[in-house]
Amino acid sequence: MTSPRLALPLRPPIEPMLAKRVDAIPGGEGWLFEPKWDGFRAIVFFDGERIYLQSRDKKPFARYFPELERDLPARLGAPLVLDGEIVIAGADGLDFDALQQRIHPAASRVAMLAKETPATFVAFDLLATGEEALLATPFGERRARLEGALPQVGGPLRLTPATRDAATASDWFTRFEGAGFDGLIAKRLDGRYEPGVRSMLKIKHLRTVDCVVGGLRWAKDEAGTAVGSLLLGLYDAEGALHYVGHTSSFRAPERRALVERLGPLITEDEDEGFGGGRTPGGESRWSRGKDTSWVRLRPELVCEVTFDQLQSARFRHGSTFRRWRTDKPPAACDFDQLEVAPPAEFAELFRD
Repeated sequence: MTSPRLALPLRPPIEPMLAKRVDAIPGGEGWLFEPKWDGFRAIVFFDGERIYLQSRDKKPFARYFPELERDLPARLGAPLVLDGEIVIAGADGLDFDALQQRIHPAASRVAMLAKETPATFVAFDLLATGEEALLATPFGERRARLEGALPQVGGPLRLTPATRDAATASDWFTRFEGAGFDGLIAKRLDGRYEPGVRSMLKIKHLRTVDCVVGGLRWAKDEAGTAVGSLLLGLYDAEGALHYVGHTSSFRAPERRALVERLGPLITEDEDEGFGGGRTPGGESRWSRGKDTSWVRLRPELVCEVTFDQLQSARFRHGSTFRRWRTDKPPAACDFDQLEVAPPAEFAELFRD
């Protein structure tokens, strides 16, 4: 689909500026810190009459978020180009599952979800206003002009909180985790907007958890001789073992050595491993073309892994293996390890 010819100094598509991961909040002066929103990156183009929503991969986005295409123009008012994040906020925080459900081929289903779980656009940068492109303008000035350009924040449009104080940012990093925020973004106040360049910094949550090894997948073309990944589980309050994710951070020699350790635990008994709980999924639109077969193991081994984020009680991304926990019984690996209470302040961010 060809993007519309909007009456703006910047026209779609524009590759968004990106962030590189660092381990800690940067020190010194000259930084602005924002919460890292857990949503879909988007750039909004509005020329005063027509609006165009662009995804991170430079494709049209409005068909998945018709409520934003309909309602944002009244909030935006003047012509501008905004960088930000599309999110869906639930009672307890950001709901990435609900957001993913929008990427659906049926317009009727998208329309239904738009009514049931309306999306919000959270703006965090101003790329153009009126007839002026701002890519070369220092971010500190862009932020100030962004605040002045959004006089009708509310409903489908929000302005991300921001602070120059590292202590406040550190407090946000801890308190907002329970509401689904993914960490922090740090931006140089004197930085220009660089499309496609990792000029920002991101500081993400990284936590450890002890999991039961309930299954494995063989390495590609090495079934029976090398392990590709360990399938990890946690017990619920009723004692059922649920699949929560995988770890595959092993070197080639380690993959072969794992066969000796795990081989004796292989079982075809469906009451073992993830029996009674959620099992590793089969093929989906995200895994199409991949081998999703897996081997069931008796749940006798425990390992410690690191992960960055949970989504519907699963690891959003693959976890990193740290060590075996031969000192810990499998039954002690439960979901209570992961409980994080959402902050009351989250509701204030979405209060009209």
